[in-house]
Amino acid sequence: MPELVRLYIKNVIMGFGLSAVFVGALLYLNVGNLWHLISTSNVGWIALVMLLFFNGVVFAGVQFAITIMRMEAQ
Repeated sequence: MPELVRLYIKNVIMGFGLSAVFVGALLYLNVGNLWHLISTSNVGWIALVMLLFFNGVVFAGVQFAITIMRMEAQ
């Protein structure tokens, strides 16, 4: 597997992990009454999946961008 692809996959996994921690903190701290909204709605799982996925995309992109910008010019 090429080095850049391996780097990208590693950063995507790290970004989605950070996203899961972030969403978990949002729900634990009940920011904006989010935990109550998700736990009492019958379609709350869709909101949870969307939060995890879209925050994961953002966190993964930022993680990869930071890694690329910190690389030395070759």
